[in-house]
Amino acid sequence: MEAKKVAFLTLGCKVNQYETNAMAEKFILSGHKVVENLAEADICIINTCSVTNISDRKSRQMIRKAKEKNAKAIVVVTGCYAQVAKEDIEKMPEVDIVLGNNSKKGIVSYVEQFIEQRKQKEVEVEDVFSSMQYEDFGAIAYTEKTRAAIKVQDGCDRFCSYCIIPYARGRVRSRKPESIESEIKKVAKKGIKEVVITGIHVASYGKDFKQDYKLIDLLELIDKIEGIERIRLGSLEPTIITEEFINRLTKLKKICHHFHLSLQSGCDETLKRMNRRYSIEEFTKVVARLRNAYKDVILTTDIIVGFPGETKEEFNKTYDFLKQIKFYKMHVFPYSMRKGTKAEKMPNQIDGAEKEKRSKILIELSNQNQLSYNKQYIGKTVDVLVEEDSKGHTANYLLVKVESNNKENLENKIIPVKITEATEEYIQGVAK
Repeated sequence: MEAKKVAFLTLGCKVNQYETNAMAEKFILSGHKVVENLAEADICIINTCSVTNISDRKSRQMIRKAKEKNAKAIVVVTGCYAQVAKEDIEKMPEVDIVLGNNSKKGIVSYVEQFIEQRKQKEVEVEDVFSSMQYEDFGAIAYTEKTRAAIKVQDGCDRFCSYCIIPYARGRVRSRKPESIESEIKKVAKKGIKEVVITGIHVASYGKDFKQDYKLIDLLELIDKIEGIERIRLGSLEPTIITEEFINRLTKLKKICHHFHLSLQSGCDETLKRMNRRYSIEEFTKVVARLRNAYKDVILTTDIIVGFPGETKEEFNKTYDFLKQIKFYKMHVFPYSMRKGTKAEKMPNQIDGAEKEKRSKILIELSNQNQLSYNKQYIGKTVDVLVEEDSKGHTANYLLVKVESNNKENLENKIIPVKITEATEEYIQGVAK
């Protein structure tokens, strides 16, 4: 087949970004060309998200805009929104091909077949629960310049009452350690220094293996790979942070001291309705373990406000708990009703205006925490992995703006920076 130009549009999490990179590499290896400019593309692939109703809306908007910008392009819709709402997407005249999450691996074949057979519309969405093994894309190297997201597992067995993702991704399937090791070695050879360990529910890694092999075993393997200097963990279920986990983790030199712990609520009653499997007391112990282990640790979290039945008293409990814990940053989301989840049918749904009011209160608290923490770094020297536009991150994931008199290209280098200023969003300093 004649080489085609392929453009990608990606919504959602790091798993989606990883899978976009994997699909892009498959097109490149098949002789096609990946382009940034949608207007010049023959094929536009939209990797969608469905974590909230807003994500669904953004996915639909992106589909329509893609066709507006390039009416001649073949539009392929894949990802979580394609998985859970294929009937809705099929009806969209802008869409030529609909592929579920389990069909991403074969995307090149689907697209080439569509072109050769001149089909009107192609729909391939399998039942995600029919897949019991990890769909391995193989070792990929098509990634960002300074860090690489490494997908280690797919699926989730937790079934939180508000969440649609298990229905979009299926059961937990873990990737074999040797496949992960091979990919990271390939990435390291490109000179990339940081890997981000990601998945749909990373803490469940290995639970589907016959042998006893868990996330900490995998991290110990990755820590030994030459060329990689930083290992960053994606979102973690708090219950994985046991004493044994911490004891083994602190022995690894490359682990970044930044942990994103999905809390969702600071009230036990709300957590129970959410089907979150921990208490506030247990979560507090997890935070203490991390702060005792790493003095410079940064903790971030996700919070849902306005969950069905969340009274003002319950919200106040959450606020008080968050004020006590002092997360560096909180990603605050008004509860979004998802069709097909238990929470959809729960009584006492909260008014939209009230959810917005509660969101603003927590966002303000988050901003205060972030500014206060950032100011503590003024006058200190930190090591920064420089990325694009003279910006970068510390090992504990502070965003740093770097000033330098050195004309040398500092991108993808870890350099010391003395901090002189701080805002809510970033710290700023001069390269030493």
